[in-house]
Order: sequence, then C-alpha cells, then structure tokens
Amino acid sequence: MSENSRAVQKVAQAMRQALDQTLAGRVPDGRPAVLAVAYSGGLDSSVLLDVTAAFAAERAFPLLALHVHHGLSPNADHWMAHCQARSLDLQLPFFAERVHLSNVADSGVEEAARVARYAALGRMCREHGVDILLTAHHQDDQAETVLLQLLRGSGLAGMSGMEACNAAPALLGDDATLIARPLLGMARAQLEAYATGKGISHIEDESNADTRYARNALRHSVMPALGDAFPGFQQRLARAAGHAQGAQQLLHEVAEQDLAQCRHDDHLLMPALRQLSQQRFFNLMRHWFALRGMRMPSTAWMLEMREQLLQAGVEAQLCVSHPDGEVHRYRERIFLSPRRTPPAEDMDIALKWNGEVRLSVDAYYGALHFERIAGDDHQPGFGIDWLQGQGLSIRGRSGGERVKLADNRPARSLKQHFQTADVPAWERPFLPLLFAGNDLIFAAGIGMDCAHFATGGERVRIRWQAN
Repeated sequence: MSENSRAVQKVAQAMRQALDQTLAGRVPDGRPAVLAVAYSGGLDSSVLLDVTAAFAAERAFPLLALHVHHGLSPNADHWMAHCQARSLDLQLPFFAERVHLSNVADSGVEEAARVARYAALGRMCREHGVDILLTAHHQDDQAETVLLQLLRGSGLAGMSGMEACNAAPALLGDDATLIARPLLGMARAQLEAYATGKGISHIEDESNADTRYARNALRHSVMPALGDAFPGFQQRLARAAGHAQGAQQLLHEVAEQDLAQCRHDDHLLMPALRQLSQQRFFNLMRHWFALRGMRMPSTAWMLEMREQLLQAGVEAQLCVSHPDGEVHRYRERIFLSPRRTPPAEDMDIALKWNGEVRLSVDAYYGALHFERIAGDDHQPGFGIDWLQGQGLSIRGRSGGERVKLADNRPARSLKQHFQTADVPAWERPFLPLLFAGNDLIFAAGIGMDCAHFATGGERVRIRWQAN
C-alpha cells in the first residue's frame, strides 16, 4: 500500500470513529439523523464532505451540503459554483445562502463574517430539518483557538477551546441543531495528505494570507515558530483544552447547584447570593448570563456589579447596564432584563379582534393571548360577540387609570395594583393597557376589568405574554 493510500485510510478510519461517537445516543426518535456539512470549498471542509458522503451512504443517513456566500471576495461566486458542482458529483443536495455583513465597525470583519455565517447555517438547518451540523475544525484550529483565547486573557471557558459536539443557540439561533467537529483529533497535515491521495480539488481563500486578521497572524507567524521550538505542540494544546473543559464542567455543575439555591422563579435572591464567595458569585452570574444568551462581561464589570448589588440598601432599585440588557435589583431580588426601547407615551395602537388566539404587540415586546371559556365554566371573561364588535386600542399609562378586578373588590389605581402584584418599576412601561373605546378593559400585569364581564355564553379571557 502506498504512503498516500495509508494516509487516506487513516484519516477515513479516524473520521468514521469520530462520526460514530457523535451519533451515539443522538439519533432522534430512532430515525436516521439528518446531517449537514458546512462546506466552504476549502481543503478542510472538502475532506470532511468527501469522507462524510461515503459514511452517510453506507449508514443511510441523509446528508446535505450547506454553503454561505459572504460576498467579501471577487471570487465568491466561483467558490459557490465549485461547491455546487462538487456536491453534485457526490450526489448530495446543495443549499446556499448569501449574507451581508452588519456591525462590522464594532466587531471587525472577521467576527462579523463568523456571526453571519453561523446565523445563515442555522437558518438553513432549520429549513431543511438538520439534526447535526458538521464543521471542519481540526487540531491545528483548536491550537489556534486556545492560543488566541490565552492572548485575550480569557478564562477557563475560553481556554477550553472547541468541543467535539455541542449546542450553540447563540450562533445558530436555536438549540435544536448540534454542531459536531469530527476532525478535531486530526492535524491539518493529515487532511492535506488525504486530499492529495484522493485528488480532491479545493479552493484557496486569498483572505487566509492576510495577517491583519488575528488568526492568520498566528497561523503564518507564530505557529511555525512554535512548531520549530516545540514539535507536536498542537496535540499538547489540544490536551490542555481537554483539561480546561473538565474543569469548566465542574464549574458548570457548581453553578447549577448554586442556581438552584439562589433562584426563585425568574430571579435570584440577594440573601442567598450574599452567602457565596466572590468567585462562586462570578461563576453563578456568568452561568446565568449564558442561560439567557448574554455575552460574558469583563472581570472589571463583574467586580463593579457585585459591589453595587451588595452595597445597595434593601429598598434600593438598582440598575447595572450590560451590553445585552440590564441587571436590576428590586426588593432583595435580582432580575435580568433585555435591552429595550420604551414605547412612546402618546402611542395609540388600533386593534380589531376577529377571534385570533394571539395578537402580537411589537411596540411592547409581547402579545395578547385570548383563551376561550366554555359556556358552563364559571370563570369570568368578556363575551366573544361583544369583544369582536369593539374598536380596541393599546395605550400606555397616562395617569388616573383604575381597574376593578371583581364585583366584590374595590377599583384601585394601576400603581396600587402593581405594588400589590410586586411588579418591578422598570417593567411597568412595557405592560400595555387595552381599551374598548374609552373604557379600560385589561391591564397587562394586573388583569381584566370586571365592568364588561359576560354572565353566560361563550366568553374569552385575556392575558399578556412578554416575548
């Protein structure tokens, strides 16, 4: 057997084992998992597509090739045509999406392209029912990632590098599709040998030679020097990333335990938080931010937030700004609130209810839900015919509004209701009022006014659901 043949066989065997490990226990509902390869046309993804195509054909797994056209290179159309032709040769369905970069000034072209690429892949995965998205990250990529994170001063999560398989809702847009990296155990030199042995053609992205990008600077300037001084350093960095992943898993388990002790409903309790050491407090908050899809703040920001939360008075209504939202303290409780623009005070949104289950009210970041009540049910509600005949409108508070929740209860001001219901002050501007003509019939966060309740027949209850 020739050297090239042995290289091809070794890579194929290692990849098949990695794919088997990826699929073990992850085949949904006993059916074959739908696989997709993120196919750029470069050497790495071309090797991944070639091996996976043979694997999927043997195991009867549906396989798609997904391509993202950034439009950054004058060769982008050629690359997409190449990928489509290669997919056709392998008898694979091919799908592509063109994207336009945004927020480049804030994050730089490299990061903006990455975010747009994964978002497009996520959309295509959802559209075509993909269970597992395969990417062509390999051992050298892992070493670069660990080095970059170290140079940025990242914590354990950053130094953990890339996982062999994980959900990535912040990147793909949901957690239904897993990202798997079956090449992580292989060096780029092995993939080059495979491509040579199989005669696989691939494209060369000219931007990969631009050392203005941090990863390219590492790849072309730093990594070769490290390779000369420390042969095999990629494997050792990958092993270090594995150790960091183990330590990060322990931190995750501690955070889950602390969250169970400190959380009540959708908020955290200050008395429990005060019992945590500084590092456990930081670990818990980072975990909570991650659950909400918020970016990890700096250590300096975390120190300042903790100091403000701990030093504020019991009745203080503290707000600490975060790039993705706000951290609020209210009555010894901590809330995370998304960053939102309050509706205009004079906003008046006309509505007509024609029996819908849900009416979205985007200006208030939520929706009205209409739940039908059977005629023999004793729950209070509005008559369906009456409500359909009303000219409805959504407004904010203007002052003086009152709501009477039941005949045997007094009418009270919205402020009194909010205080009784313990609704935090910063949430109140985002709770709309529903009027029938000039009559207030429903206040989000409080309930329905009883003045127009029907006494029989089919009725409907209204509730508010924030996005």
